[in-house]
Formats: sequence, structure tokens, C-alpha cells
Amino acid sequence: MLSLEGKVAIVTGSGRGIGRATVLTLAALGARVVINDVDEEPARETEALVRHRGGHAVVQIGSVARADVASALVHAALTHFGKLDILVNNAGVTADAMLHRMTDEQYDRVMDVVLRGTFYGMRAAAAYFREAFRQDQQRGVRVHRKIINVSSIAGIHGAVGNANYAAAKAGVIGLTKAAARELAPFLVNVNAVAPGFIETRLTAARDAMASSEFGLPSSVRERILQQMPFGRPGYPEDVASAIAFLASSHADFITGQVLQIDGGLEFINPVSGA
Repeated sequence: MLSLEGKVAIVTGSGRGIGRATVLTLAALGARVVINDVDEEPARETEALVRHRGGHAVVQIGSVARADVASALVHAALTHFGKLDILVNNAGVTADAMLHRMTDEQYDRVMDVVLRGTFYGMRAAAAYFREAFRQDQQRGVRVHRKIINVSSIAGIHGAVGNANYAAAKAGVIGLTKAAARELAPFLVNVNAVAPGFIETRLTAARDAMASSEFGLPSSVRERILQQMPFGRPGYPEDVASAIAFLASSHADFITGQVLQIDGGLEFINPVSGA
């Protein structure tokens, strides 16, 4: 049975979707969690859900695209809970466009949040993890700490209309593998999950959304759903369960890996047209 009793985690982008499901799953397993999002209202909703279920969580608002926010998240974990054991870099954003129409702003926005944000989080956590390891050595104990990055099958297989997102998520995989080698001597396991088509606001029918910034055209969404081998999309809880496993002691001998959570659907072309 998985247990994260006594562990402290940070989950970025956890006001909704995969991030919220991850917070609730980790908290249910005993972890205390720092919730992060750029939007305060959904972050507070996640916090309320954790506390309603008897868990412990605090909220730290801010964009992961800023280095000071990453430092603030680690500081929040140490201030409120006294330590940090698990970092889940989940925050993400999309700005879809065909390659020849993609603007610098669209490219930079996705890169800043997805790739740079993951780097900032890992850098801030790594500094603490290295020092915590040295303190563990002085006490004669071995403690594994965990970094789990959320990539995407788009970062493995590519995706039409998502060159910025695919490139950023591929970069997350590169960061994961490099950090796994670098931090292994300090007993830090660094892995990634690569979700496929998961029910979130990024994959909802765009005409049903209040903002065109998120979602997919209904026709594209239906075409993808028809291709799902298990006859259903993935759900945030499917990804959260995998993250919880990688965060647990059951995964202490696993590092540098990318776990695809796609239900067998390995290739998506979400945007059609030229």
C-alpha cells in the first residue's frame, strides 16, 4: 500500500485538472502539500477540498515562469511544514498555432511556463535537496526525495499545431534525464510522466469554454475520442496515481524514466488545417 505519511510536497499548477487531482491524491496518502497556481480562486478551492478531507495544505500564488516564485514555493514548504520531500512540476499552458503562423509571443509564453518554469522549480528544490542530503549523512540516515515532472506524449511524438508545446515538453524530458544523473548521488529520484488525452480544460470542447485560450475544436476532440483504445479519455486521477507511485518509497530505485499515461493512444494531431 502506498503511503506518503510525513512527507511534504509542492505541486505547481494545482488549482485545476491534473494538478488538483495530484494534490488530493498525495494528501489522501498522508502528505502535506503546498498548492500553487496563478489563479487564487481555484487554488483556494483545492485547499478547501484537502482540508475538508482531513489533510493539510497551504496556498502559494504565482507564475512558475518567475524564478522568485520557485524560491517562494520552497520557502513556503519549509516555513509551514519544516521540510520538502516531493516536487511535482505540473504547471502548463498552451498557445496553439500552425508553425508558419506561430508568433514569438505564443512560442515564448509556452516555453516560459512549461520549460523555464520546470527548470526554476527543479533548481530551487535541488539546492535544498543537496543540503538536506548532507544533513542526513551526518545523522546516518538515507532519505530519498522525489522530483516528478509532467511532460506529455506531445513531447515524445510531436503534435500538429503545437510545436511550442511539443518542444517545451520534450525539453522537460531532457531536464528530467539530466537531473536524474546529476542528483542521484544525493538520493533524489527524478522522473517524468507523459499524459496523453486527459480530460482537463485543455482538452474540453472549445465551443463550450468561456475562453478560446483553452480547449479543442469539437470535431477534433470527437475524432481523438473515437481513437481511444479503451473507449474513454484519461482522467486527472489516472495521472495523479502514477505521480503518487513515483513519489513513494516503492519507486526509490526508479529514476530518469518517462512514464506514458496515454491509454494506448500514442500520437495525437489535435489541430487540423493549414
